[in-house]
Amino acid sequence: MWTKSHSIVTNEVTKEQIWKLFADVNNWHTWDNGVEFAKLEGRFEKGNHFMFKPKGGPKLKIGIVEATENKSFTDFTKFPLAKMYGEHIFEETPNGLKLTTTMTVKGILSFLWVKIVAQKIVDTLPEDMQQQIKTAKNL
Repeated sequence: MWTKSHSIVTNEVTKEQIWKLFADVNNWHTWDNGVEFAKLEGRFEKGNHFMFKPKGGPKLKIGIVEATENKSFTDFTKFPLAKMYGEHIFEETPNGLKLTTTMTVKGILSFLWVKIVAQKIVDTLPEDMQQQIKTAKNL
């Protein structure tokens, strides 16, 4: 199993603004340069899924395995012989809103999917989270 996390603390946005940003899956491409498109039909809730296409990558079906409004959500992507989870937590602290994203890859071929997909996600988390805050400020 492979796991990497990144956190940032901000006073620029609320957990409600960040939740609204993520729950609007169909507009992820407007604030994330790595997304060609994301398409969710129905509600952003546990048990639902969305189609996702990263720029330069294949179209993926991503499941929502946990979603607690204004608090956290976890998404799930199945690869051949591996599974990838993205956990997103929005936590109020005395210093501001703490945003944490943790990527986990499990399975026999996890090393391969880390190299192909997950490491690239983790490498861009600091920049991506700054963009999320910048965009969420206007919601």
